[in-house]
Amino acid sequence: MAGFLSMLKQSTLVHLCFAISFFTSGLIINSVQCVLYLGLKPFNKHLYRTIGYYLCYSFYSQLVFLADWWSDTKLNVYISDEDMKYCGTEHVLLLMNHTYEIDWLLGWMFCEKVRVLGNCKAYAKKVIQYIPTIGWAWKFAEFVFLERSFEKDREIIGRQINEILDYPDPVWLLLNAEGTRFTEQKHEASVKFAQEKGMVPLKHHLIPRTKGFTASLPFLREKCPSVLDIQLAISKDSKVKPTIFNILNGKPIEAHMCVRRFPTATLPTREEDAAVWLQDLFREKDRMQDSFHRTGSFFTDSGIAERPRLQLHRRPTTLVNTAFWVVATLTPMLYYLMKLLFSGEILYFSIGAGIIFAFYMLMVKAIGMSKISKASSYGAEKLKNGHSPTHETSAPPAATEADKDK
Repeated sequence: MAGFLSMLKQSTLVHLCFAISFFTSGLIINSVQCVLYLGLKPFNKHLYRTIGYYLCYSFYSQLVFLADWWSDTKLNVYISDEDMKYCGTEHVLLLMNHTYEIDWLLGWMFCEKVRVLGNCKAYAKKVIQYIPTIGWAWKFAEFVFLERSFEKDREIIGRQINEILDYPDPVWLLLNAEGTRFTEQKHEASVKFAQEKGMVPLKHHLIPRTKGFTASLPFLREKCPSVLDIQLAISKDSKVKPTIFNILNGKPIEAHMCVRRFPTATLPTREEDAAVWLQDLFREKDRMQDSFHRTGSFFTDSGIAERPRLQLHRRPTTLVNTAFWVVATLTPMLYYLMKLLFSGEILYFSIGAGIIFAFYMLMVKAIGMSKISKASSYGAEKLKNGHSPTHETSAPPAATEADKDK
């Protein structure tokens, strides 16, 4: 039985069925979002956002299902009891290391378990809003889309944060201060830049770009009570590498996440001091990551106070939601595809085969975009050309276009 289940999880046909269900449900959700955006938001923004929460949750949680139920991925969270009490009850700015292909998905797992997944938002490159399904969903969900021109982005950040913090329910806003995913090439450029500027090089991170953070901070103080630092680590000796392909093939990954809460009121008010605070935070994060890889613990050699470990259990809602969309989308889609393929008409057969091929290519493209090997050279090029990483606003990973934002 175990062998059959493993074979089923690694079946390309099963993966294709999931892709058909996911992208079809995404287009349905986008259509509903569009109607509500045009017909409801101008008259009742509160209701629009309440409904939007459930639409986004229904879309995102299909991917969380893959990690939680399909691959049985384990997420160990290290957090104090005091900090845990605040999770899911307040607006938060998230700072997270951008190290792995699936760091965004592991972040979504945590958000789902503290029941804020539908209100997860992020700083993202403007072009992402035009990507079907995920980009359109983010556009309707009022993500902070940036142009990487700081003068323009400063105004966008202020306007969008004010909009986001007006939400009636807790919103978690992600800022990847490194601005791009960690690769060896980018790290070499980051170390060289730090040495040239007399800064402390980081061993496991890129030098953070502080402008996005310092531009956001004045708008966060009134309505955003805290900043959450998330340090994510996966053992280098893990037999299963942290990739979307392994998740899709049902292979379990074990990840470790340290969560620390910093009240916004305690952060420096001057822009220069806030930039120093962020740099100091990343030096702490670097020590934590180094301690984890050497000792298996974030706390042994980092100087950071130890926090108890929680293993947050998967919730049945992601399973039920995914089962609903599989039935609701695959039943009619497969029925009509089979009719086209077995119609006996070359034209209809070609249309059916073309639709299947399009879904397959969407799946392959989505998996490919998450690979670190496909990461852009944006970070490395900027540093090599002498641009300070503190002069760039940050962008988060996207679910299907993980490195388009570089």
